[in-house]
Amino acid sequence: MSDVTEAPYRWRWAILGVMLAAEVMDMLDATIVNVAGPSLEASLGTNALGLQWVIGGYALALGAGLILGGRLGDRFGRRRMFLLGLTAFTIASLLCSLAPTAELLIAFRLIQGAAGALLLPQGLGLLRENLSGAELAVAFGIFGPALGLGGILGPIIGGGLIEADILGLGWRSVFLVNIPIGIIALAVAWRILPRRSGDRAVRIDLLGATVIVASSGILVLGLTFGPELEWPLWAWACVAAGLGGFVMFGWQQRQLLARGGVPLVTATMFTRRAYTFGLVGIALFFSSLTGTQLVLTLFLQVGNGFSAGEAGLSNLPLALGSAVGGAVSGAWLAEKIGRSVLQLGAVTQLLGAALLWLELEQPGDFTIWTIVPGIALFGVGGGAIIAALFSTILAAVKDEEIGSASGVLTAVQAIASAVGVAIFASVFFDAAASGTPSQAYQQTLIVPALMLIAFLALTFLFPKKSRDDAHAAAVEETAH
Repeated sequence: MSDVTEAPYRWRWAILGVMLAAEVMDMLDATIVNVAGPSLEASLGTNALGLQWVIGGYALALGAGLILGGRLGDRFGRRRMFLLGLTAFTIASLLCSLAPTAELLIAFRLIQGAAGALLLPQGLGLLRENLSGAELAVAFGIFGPALGLGGILGPIIGGGLIEADILGLGWRSVFLVNIPIGIIALAVAWRILPRRSGDRAVRIDLLGATVIVASSGILVLGLTFGPELEWPLWAWACVAAGLGGFVMFGWQQRQLLARGGVPLVTATMFTRRAYTFGLVGIALFFSSLTGTQLVLTLFLQVGNGFSAGEAGLSNLPLALGSAVGGAVSGAWLAEKIGRSVLQLGAVTQLLGAALLWLELEQPGDFTIWTIVPGIALFGVGGGAIIAALFSTILAAVKDEEIGSASGVLTAVQAIASAVGVAIFASVFFDAAASGTPSQAYQQTLIVPALMLIAFLALTFLFPKKSRDDAHAAAVEETAH
């Protein structure tokens, strides 16, 4: 008898290129619209609430559908779902660029987020299936910096496109940029993705999918409209129902597993205290981070009349600070001091927020250089946390739970980003109505400070060390 080893897939490295194109499209879309606010308001006549939905609706739909999207790939095949998701994402981008009203733009953004939820899990799953352990480590050594670059370039590209006003397109060009990327990626993906059928034995838990999608939507609905309408009773009811829905989802998944069914996620992971507190920590951190990034742009454009291009470039200190913090944390600090790097990062962000508060007190005309030290320091702390957060929390779960656990973390991250947009934008606009832009920014800084203090307290309940198989965890992050 002789051992037969399957030859490596010929186009396996091309899969990395296609997946990066899809991920960069997602990263650009999640950040590029931040600088389009004033242009959108002027063109479509939308208000602050509509702007929140344009920005946060995408993250909401993405986060709500990620878990289901991964399961659909398991059942119907990753190639088929990747191509379907990429096609839908590209078409939705075109529809966004053509939207004649704010209401239709919000609807198309929700569709775009849902397409992203179908698209993104398949790319990581395809890499996992076609690359070996050593190759996988190399792939993710490329993958991480590329995604970071996409997040950094998003506001800069968006600001540049709006400022250039090519063919008079204005804000519409920030969505059109996805079209050529999507078409090229689709053509390459059709040619090189392996034709493997899915496992039709995999059952789709429609009840669980409905509960998690509905809970996410109801929660963000209450948090978005509540501050604008001075918190009517129904808004509080939405928040309570959304949070209750997440608890119900965990219970329903455990019951389904006990009956011999196949849940959307591995329910046993919710019994692990460190992981459950980790979900809360993820939500607090990414709500704070995303909301703070948005408010910086609003402060510059709405409060100080910066152009879209100037506001985009002004995000560089935050982005570069994040890159420095992430490099130091990921290269050696996280491995050396474990979860303490999260605590150090949170303290650094709090110091950055405090410094930013003092910088905003300075008299005289505002310039971006006034606040560069504060926002850069805030970015350093955020980068240090991002580099170690997922792998630290995933140390709380067993190996067989890693796929579901990382998928849920990613979904919570996306939903929390939508919540952060809703909360922070509402606080900023409300404060700006009765004070100066600097005072509004200062009042808004109280929100991330409170969130970071709560996050800092929760970190003492996290595992002390991160998982050794960080690359494997990253691969599984949205694969299921």
